[in-house]
Amino acid sequence: MKIFLYAHIFAFGFLLALKGKTNFVLVMTDDQGWGQTGYYNHPVLKTPNLDKMASNGLRFDRFYAGGPVCSPTRATILTGRTHDRTGVFDHGYALRKQEKTLPEALRKAGYATGHFGKWHLCGLRGPGVPILKTDKHGPKAFGFEKWLSVTNFFDLNPIMSRQGKIEEFKGDSSEVVVEEALKFMKQNTKAKKPFFCVIWYGTPHSPWMALDQDMKDFSNLNQSSQAHYAELKAMDRSLGTLRKGLKDMKVDHDTLIWFTSDNGGLPKIQPSTTGGLRDYKGSLYEGGIRVPAIIEWPGKIKPKQISAYPAGSVDIFPTLVDIAGISESSMLKPIDGLSLTPLFNAVISERKKPLIFSSRGRMAIIDNNWKIISQPNGKGRKIELFNLSTDSCELINEFRPQHPQVIRLRKILVEARKSIEMSVDGKDYPSKKVLQQPPRIFWTDLSEYQKFFPQWKNRPEYKSRLNKSK
Repeated sequence: MKIFLYAHIFAFGFLLALKGKTNFVLVMTDDQGWGQTGYYNHPVLKTPNLDKMASNGLRFDRFYAGGPVCSPTRATILTGRTHDRTGVFDHGYALRKQEKTLPEALRKAGYATGHFGKWHLCGLRGPGVPILKTDKHGPKAFGFEKWLSVTNFFDLNPIMSRQGKIEEFKGDSSEVVVEEALKFMKQNTKAKKPFFCVIWYGTPHSPWMALDQDMKDFSNLNQSSQAHYAELKAMDRSLGTLRKGLKDMKVDHDTLIWFTSDNGGLPKIQPSTTGGLRDYKGSLYEGGIRVPAIIEWPGKIKPKQISAYPAGSVDIFPTLVDIAGISESSMLKPIDGLSLTPLFNAVISERKKPLIFSSRGRMAIIDNNWKIISQPNGKGRKIELFNLSTDSCELINEFRPQHPQVIRLRKILVEARKSIEMSVDGKDYPSKKVLQQPPRIFWTDLSEYQKFFPQWKNRPEYKSRLNKSK
């Protein structure tokens, strides 16, 4: 309660200093690992624009995705809740419309809301296709007034949907969505309306396809790794375009940009994607959930800050509504995140609320330096305990039943599991039950998409999926 009061006072002071409302831009990559940044001295990847953001703002060295795969983290960002609570148990599950979302809260507060890029919260699996106008779980259903979106990952020369109208684009997908998002921001800046803009890249998710000019820097790598890193090079260039666009509009000092990734890095890509952390995407070890993150807000956040504070995607909703001065009632309880505004100009080492992860029957609790993981193991559970302050690579399992931290964290884990089970059953909603959800299926199973098969059959991102549907 004390830290929330401090955060509230801090944010109120910000608001008094502003003539208008703060704009928010959320940027997220798809499968970028914790180690894949220039500022962590990656051996082959240079990210000059990401490095500039980091030096001009707040860099998190311990930031965690909402879950170990894509859709869960997206649900966590939009709700401030651990993803299993929302019905998004894995990639491709639809977000429940009973959830309260961040774009809905900001839209009601007078913000223009826009989504650009990967969605993956409508129950459809397979490579990203344009979202249909009739999709009842698309961006519009959760508070986005404008959207240029696809169901899942997308790549070079993307085909996308603008409020249900299919459009084809040429060029790198990251640069395409940033250019389109800037048009949305310019329009609302001209109209003197604050904006909330979400840019969810398809990079560097497979299939890896990059511009020839970006491939040249990585010619000594195998083909997959070469294209993977070339995509990240273009992504970083698009961040430069975004930052320059905000400066040209003269709104950079009124705009908070939050950059992160949706889950940990990929295996089999060389050099390594996770900076030496254990395991990869899909895992609850650090390599699967710890991701790069930066908040840049010129003039409001002290530059060149590096924080070891454990934070995560779950904190985005509480932080933004805190800054915007929106009531806590805009968030559905229980909220698992908290506002990070106290960190903007002060060093805070201890988190008052543990980070909770629930995925595929596994659970993890991160409480500052300590982490406990519980995973299915035959008919029982495998419990592991790590001290992340001395063992960030999780090499030494300190578990023993009577370890004080095991006793303490097990209690937190058991209570969290009970709470999440109630959420899964719909007890957080006024109706106390879950309304019918769309099935988790491949888009090739829907008749509405089948009419596009002939014209899409030769697109490289769809070939494999369409061959399976024959």
